[in-house]
Amino acid sequence: MVLSRAERCLVLLLRLLSRALLALLALAARASSALAPARPRPPGPTLPAPPPPDELLLLVPAVQLARRIRCRQVKCVDVIQAYIQRIKEVNPFINAVVKDRFEEALQEAQQVDKLLSEGVGDEDFLQEKFPFLGVPFTVKEAFALHGMPNTSGLISRRNLICTSDAIVVSRLKQAGAIPLGVTNCSELCMWYESSNKVYGRTNNPYDLQRIVGGSSGGEGCVLAAACSVIGVGSDIGGSIRMPAFFNGVFGHKPTTGVVPNDGQFPNARGVRIDFLCTGPMCRYAEDLEPMLRVMAGPGVEKLKLDEKVALEKIKFYCMEHDGGSVFVSPVDKEILQAQRKVVEYLEAQLGVQVQHVSIHRMKYSFQIWSAMMSSKGSDGQEAQMFTDLLGDHGKPVWPSWELLKWFLGMSSHTLPAIALGLTEKLMKLSPAAMAKLVNMGQSLRTEMEDLLGASGLLLYPSHPIVAPKHHFPLGMPFNFAYTAIFNVLGLPVTQCPLGLSTEGLPLGIQVVAGPFNDHLTLALAQYLEKAFGGWVCPGKT
Repeated sequence: MVLSRAERCLVLLLRLLSRALLALLALAARASSALAPARPRPPGPTLPAPPPPDELLLLVPAVQLARRIRCRQVKCVDVIQAYIQRIKEVNPFINAVVKDRFEEALQEAQQVDKLLSEGVGDEDFLQEKFPFLGVPFTVKEAFALHGMPNTSGLISRRNLICTSDAIVVSRLKQAGAIPLGVTNCSELCMWYESSNKVYGRTNNPYDLQRIVGGSSGGEGCVLAAACSVIGVGSDIGGSIRMPAFFNGVFGHKPTTGVVPNDGQFPNARGVRIDFLCTGPMCRYAEDLEPMLRVMAGPGVEKLKLDEKVALEKIKFYCMEHDGGSVFVSPVDKEILQAQRKVVEYLEAQLGVQVQHVSIHRMKYSFQIWSAMMSSKGSDGQEAQMFTDLLGDHGKPVWPSWELLKWFLGMSSHTLPAIALGLTEKLMKLSPAAMAKLVNMGQSLRTEMEDLLGASGLLLYPSHPIVAPKHHFPLGMPFNFAYTAIFNVLGLPVTQCPLGLSTEGLPLGIQVVAGPFNDHLTLALAQYLEKAFGGWVCPGKT
């Protein structure tokens, strides 16, 4: 599929518009920042990164932490208190936890210690019934957590307090985990920088001048900064995997339909129900599978998590870039080098042959994702307009008017949200172009499923560049296509950290499998963690 002259002109127009928005942002920075909520800062000069943790309890995987608590080797209260102190120490730098529930968490920890002191059940019973007993966790603010806000960065929802839990949150609490609070996201979860008019901007713990990704950016950030050990995220275009990549942690987008999405705002409707995925985020790979089991509930029966994986029998495939899309940045050299090291290691240690493939349709990832996200569902239902979500069932939002208000420092919306609304209004595809791209996406899905089969894994970049500086995504807004394509394909994907770049920023890779073969990506995630070190604590060389 060669770009027509009209399509090339559209690409040029979009890039010019992006750069104009960046220039506009610079001109109006003072007016915009005047309305942004002030965030507390630690005394003294600004540090390049938050201080590293000095409490060893903060450096224990969730499943091991639960085991220590069950065996009475450590008190649950001490664990929760350690994480509370860490959040208080670091959050002024990163602004990731936007609302805490520390008092309630300590009370729940005391109940856990009391339960254990009464000798209720042996360790095997407790492990089966409460696999995450006493383990602290955090939740993306877009999910309902009882007593917590659920704005998704929308000012019109700032007074909303949840009276119930999202299903996945409830399941983790039933498994014994203790929520510490909710974390920041982008406005309406549709941008890959976590910043909004309700809570302000979240900063990367490896470099405060860099983004944390989005929309589950606050979640990726608290995990990387050792303020939480496991967390809940959602992903419709890479919103788990991009933050996991930018923050050097693990994030898993399950096969479509395995984990329920109920209890988050905005939730998907129409065709997007098949693209939105709720999934686990964590610092340590061994926590991914137990989290997925709990979050999936009965849906776990669709997977093969009990099957042993012999990695030496896996068929490995590798793609180093999407084929050269004009919509996205070229893949950074250090990201390519990290991926090549993975290939070399797999071939040397497992004796496998990693086959390099070139899947032509991947070049059109952004166009395919956009078309499929905007297509009608099987029931003929239209996709929900972003401008309708901005209004949240109230007055309609006019993006051009909001842009003028933003320039004057009067808009209640972020520039990326306004720009998305404008793009949605101005760049509608014709029915013929839409149908062509949707058919291309369906063909790509078939091609991927045939390639991967029941025992194949694809290695693919998580993002073309390492964590960029704040506002940079406005200049290259479509780089998320590297993750988004797998949402519309419905495939399970795990983002795995691969150490740090020469600038001290996280590197990583996506591991992709065929439908319902999540156990393969999770197995390789643990293998790569042992080989390449996994999460690297910010502030440490």
